[in-house]
Amino acid sequence: MARVAFIGLGVMGYPMAGHIAKAGYEVCVYNRTAAKAEAWVEEHGGSFATTPAEAAKDCDFVFACVGNDDDLKSVTLGENGAFDAMKPEAVFIDNTTASAAIARELSEAAAERKFDFLDAPVSGGQAGAENGVLTVMIGGDQDVYDKALPVIECYARMVGRMGPAGSGQLTKMVNQICIAGLVQGLSEGIHFAQNAGLDVEAVINVISKGAAQSWQMENRWKTMNDGEYEHGFAADWMRKDLSICLNEARSNGANLPVTALVDQFYSEVQKMGGGRWDTSSLLARLKNAG
Repeated sequence: MARVAFIGLGVMGYPMAGHIAKAGYEVCVYNRTAAKAEAWVEEHGGSFATTPAEAAKDCDFVFACVGNDDDLKSVTLGENGAFDAMKPEAVFIDNTTASAAIARELSEAAAERKFDFLDAPVSGGQAGAENGVLTVMIGGDQDVYDKALPVIECYARMVGRMGPAGSGQLTKMVNQICIAGLVQGLSEGIHFAQNAGLDVEAVINVISKGAAQSWQMENRWKTMNDGEYEHGFAADWMRKDLSICLNEARSNGANLPVTALVDQFYSEVQKMGGGRWDTSSLLARLKNAG
């Protein structure tokens, strides 16, 4: 059985690493806050390391799920970074939602050191991570993808190779662009229905069986209608992701007017004190504006 390391035990990484351990892999974890790593080992077995390099040493697959480009650069190329300890032909799988530029940079750095790299951002939120049903979008070579797939599938329901290095991150950007527009539309629909005096549950029951149906509608309408926004991906995180999308769009010439507008709306949610509310909190902004 291959040896695995997992770097970053946040709300996503902690359960993802757990699913890999449950599948029978020997897992060594690293987290900036050591207490979190110790708690993970107590729950799942395996071992923990005090640096990313120590975690990655002698491992066949090294996963990372951290906050942003800077965090990723720190745990890979920084002092005691994982890239200094990776053995030849090992695979580094990055589950962070980051830029395509950092994915390409790390892919080149890995090639220089004779090991492989996959950018593999995920979608599905905390619930998807906890239930092992994430969607994983991967950039990298086909043979490397094939080698890493059995381990990635431990925490995934859908895995797809999207193209060369950076393609996974670009696909995640498409995912976030689509979600931003959907949540804003759903927020406006529910807001309109409430103001019109309609029974929102009855409305959703009907329109969710037609062309308006979406995952967001099926899974978020009730909590939105109840004014509850503690059920998933935070507005702060969405703003980080939309910033990545908008920066990439400036590079490739894509026109994203709705995405830019929704990003502004999330900044207003943050000003309302809702940075940690989930993304459906766009409805709270509409009510506040009213």
